[in-house]
Amino acid sequence: MKALVKRESGRGLWLEDVPEPKVGLNDVLIRIDRTGICGTDVHIYQWDEWAKKTIPVPMVVGHEFVGEVVEVGSNVPDFHAGEIVSGEGHVVCGRCRNCLAGRRHLCNRTQGIGVNRPGAFAEYIALPMTNVWHHHSDVDRDTASIFDPFGNAVHTALSFPVLGEDVLITGAGPIGLMAAAVVRHAGARYVVITDVNPWRLELAKKMGVTRAVDVRSVKLEDVQQELGMQEGFDVGLEMSGNPAAFRSMLANMCHGGKIAMLGIPS
Repeated sequence: MKALVKRESGRGLWLEDVPEPKVGLNDVLIRIDRTGICGTDVHIYQWDEWAKKTIPVPMVVGHEFVGEVVEVGSNVPDFHAGEIVSGEGHVVCGRCRNCLAGRRHLCNRTQGIGVNRPGAFAEYIALPMTNVWHHHSDVDRDTASIFDPFGNAVHTALSFPVLGEDVLITGAGPIGLMAAAVVRHAGARYVVITDVNPWRLELAKKMGVTRAVDVRSVKLEDVQQELGMQEGFDVGLEMSGNPAAFRSMLANMCHGGKIAMLGIPS
């Protein structure tokens, strides 16, 4: 099958022929329909210091996807050929102390799809059934392909109750914008998002945030005053990885405010 491969150390990816994945007893074989490009994939393409330390080569990359089930292992009862699915990108052992205690996110044998096990920038991918998630048959495939970053946005945005709260989001990238939609849906009162990219801020406005703030020219303190806020934001979602943005968030939170952090410094 064709796949995008990190063939060797250095900048770039290569389109190559690789063997189709084998289906184990507990696996689901998926024909890839659409994929998303994550920041992780960009790091791997650019071959930065993180990638050099993390990625064994050669490696098929990519982990955001939607596809169709084509085959299942003999122990798989809940998936059938033709179903539309996405996959969770962290494959755990299921046998260590943390996995057995229900703390699968802390498994120290975790393998990342497209990081240290073959990924989704390929015609097919095989995953354990515990990593595969159904979609409705009429799901918008473009939306389903970003199931992974949308999950990041949902989990971060709902780290704390937001009903009736004032929420500050630093970073209007894709996950920050999705988080803004989530907290609006969950009943936040004011949703203020910051960035320095005019296109992203304009998109945030179209999505209905209370204020989309270009911090190069507007102070958050002034935005609070315009909105009649007296004591700062109740909930902060740091999505940018920018130290200055985090410092600004700290300066504009209420006493006892709650912050969830997803952004990774470059």
